[in-house]
Amino acid sequence: MATSKAQPTSLEHERALASAHGARYIGGVDEVGRGALAGPITVGIAVIDIHAVPEFGELRDSKLLTPARREELVPQVQAWAAGYGVGHASAAEIDQLGVTAALRLAGTRAVAQCTIAPEVVLLDGSYDWLTAPEQDLFDLLADDREPAGLHIPVRTLIKGDMTCQSIAGASILAKVERDGLMAQAASDYPAFGWEINKGYATATHRAAIEKLGPCDLHRKSWNLTSKPQKAEGKA
Repeated sequence: MATSKAQPTSLEHERALASAHGARYIGGVDEVGRGALAGPITVGIAVIDIHAVPEFGELRDSKLLTPARREELVPQVQAWAAGYGVGHASAAEIDQLGVTAALRLAGTRAVAQCTIAPEVVLLDGSYDWLTAPEQDLFDLLADDREPAGLHIPVRTLIKGDMTCQSIAGASILAKVERDGLMAQAASDYPAFGWEINKGYATATHRAAIEKLGPCDLHRKSWNLTSKPQKAEGKA
């Protein structure tokens, strides 16, 4: 049965994960911007203290909330969480690293901002892009590379942003910050309509790219000017 807007989120998954791992601090993680043509991939995390956190049933997947309601909820999520963070990977980093590694980098940056680190993580979706991969010889030799990926348990949860309060909180933090960045960038690049489309592949956005060419904030390794054969940004 489809999840409705009225259905409240809960802490059921967080409690189960805490019990399974004997953990206290549970991080909920979600991303926005994966399928956009321009701008960063952004990852949010909300870390809760399962021993003390109250229910926050008003939390929803950020896509189900109005922009005004998302803005209202940001300080509430920040006060509710024991720790939180939002990290980004730029369009240039997405071109250089690929989507999966860029997501991992943005997620690592988000976790680094948390005043209290998570012991385990609930990750929205079905694919774990956040766990650190095994190092190869090139990684060991490249000491100057920014570390990316977590070395703690990560459990994926399909539609977690619609059922799980920590993931829903993370989705709100990430979307509000990324939308704000794209609105600011729109003043420098007004032809692309980012204040409305937030960098996603609308017909008017693609038409502007065809007319003007891509700018520095576009993902130049992507199919920018015509309908893709498969979904862009798929990890």
